Amino acid sequence: MRVRHAIVTVLAAAVVTLAAPASSTAAEITVLCSTPLRHVMAALIPEFERATNHRVLITYGASELREKIESGAPFDLVVLTPGFLDGLITEGKVIPGSRTPIARVGVAIAIRAGAPKPDIRTTEALKQTLLRAKSISYGIEGASGAYFAALIQKLGIADALKPKFQLKTSGEAVAQAVANGEAELGVAPATEIIPVEGAEVLGTFPAEIQDYVVLIGGIGNSARNPAPAKELLTYVTAPAADAVVTKTGMERN
Repeated sequence: MRVRHAIVTVLAAAVVTLAAPASSTAAEITVLCSTPLRHVMAALIPEFERATNHRVLITYGASELREKIESGAPFDLVVLTPGFLDGLITEGKVIPGSRTPIARVGVAIAIRAGAPKPDIRTTEALKQTLLRAKSISYGIEGASGAYFAALIQKLGIADALKPKFQLKTSGEAVAQAVANGEAELGVAPATEIIPVEGAEVLGTFPAEIQDYVVLIGGIGNSARNPAPAKELLTYVTAPAADAVVTKTGMERN
């Protein structure tokens, strides 16, 4: 865990020299951000703050972020899945021209570190691995959980798997359940498995059934600090940040 963190920190520090925007006035940037991007933002934001003197106030979450926005929570920058973000654009809460793809992450299988590695390279192999597993954990919040629930229905194995489920509220809780031995397999975005000590990514779902969690950023129509928010969005999408994005398990769209 410490080695992973150190590598990401070094990579993030390198981004500053190449990608940090110049800024003469410090500001507080309020950000609402979908959970899968948390480790990318955690690596990049401290260096962004040092380079610009801005302060980033960030809240992470899943579907509850939409509820916060609907209840009037202020934000300068929001990072959500396309359906949520485009809905906010339609409602006039996000500036249409600010819509910016940031990164995507594939849904993956978590196993306990050092455990035998079953085959998930094809749809049929994944199906058989799930059926043979004694217990499976997945998150009931967020896009990956909804995708997995729909997928097992499509594969015709939902009823067989139901008694095995250990339901959690987040991908990291899923990975922790696997690391602790509570669940044999976990289903979560790769980004939420990698940071958990004792768990590892067995692999992502086969390409023919993969459904990426895509994250899009946008500036709020009522943003108090739209220019600094745009600086941050430019910073996290700059090519110089690609190494950090990749190290945390994500990829550019």
